[in-house]
Amino acid sequence: MERLPSWVRQHVAAVRAVIVLTVILGAVYPLAVTGVAQGLLNHRANGSMTGRGSELIGQSFTDKDGAPVKKYFQSRPSAAGDGYDALSSSASNLGPEDVLDTLPDPAVKDDEGRQSLLTQVCARSKAVGELEGVSGARPFCTPDGVGAVLKVFPAVGTPVRAVSVNQACPARPFTAGYRGVKVECGKPGEDYAAGRTVPVRGGATGAEVPADAVTASGSGLDPHISLAYARLQAPRVARERGLDVARVTALIDGSTTGRALGFMGDPAVNVLALNQALDGR
Repeated sequence: MERLPSWVRQHVAAVRAVIVLTVILGAVYPLAVTGVAQGLLNHRANGSMTGRGSELIGQSFTDKDGAPVKKYFQSRPSAAGDGYDALSSSASNLGPEDVLDTLPDPAVKDDEGRQSLLTQVCARSKAVGELEGVSGARPFCTPDGVGAVLKVFPAVGTPVRAVSVNQACPARPFTAGYRGVKVECGKPGEDYAAGRTVPVRGGATGAEVPADAVTASGSGLDPHISLAYARLQAPRVARERGLDVARVTALIDGSTTGRALGFMGDPAVNVLALNQALDGR
């Protein structure tokens, strides 16, 4: 039989490679991975579904207006879409230098402005403190729950003007003066870019509200909270359900996962599992 031309041999080899790779990567490998997952990680591989959702994806426990349902433990904040949207898993991409708000302009319809990461943390801490009956104060936050930040003019030299840029007029500035200069409230639409940014630590030396209660996770879908945040919520949940705090604390312990591989990270509490344990106690 006459030898096939080289271009035909090349096409035949390509077709064979496609067939072999299709069988290996399109059938053998997926079936092998699925078999291992079902055999070793059956619960997780099938989504870890429970009666109300998945234990692998966080969710909110709020009413139709977004207010916390007080008989449930609350999850950590989420920056994924409108909150815990699995199709929009993401972080806010805001960092520690994001401290300046864009104040809403009352003259512009539906203008909500933009909250800095610092103000988001301050507002959440204030709200959690009020919900749990503890102080929501924390460093660099004003008593009304925004970032305690001044714009000082000129940027270099002796100050002649200071503005609490995150507190819109007619709000009372969190501090009366800065280096002998009276502090003004912020005016929407005014350009303060030329000033020097001065975050003010204030008198708070620590915070009763844990960090995971006021910051979102990197995925926005974290189903866990810290032990500290769970224990902070325990008295409120116990009171709303007419339970002894010790009973609620025992349920927290039962919904706590250990460190990854025994040494990485910290113990954490699965919020969905804990709330379901409360409902099914």
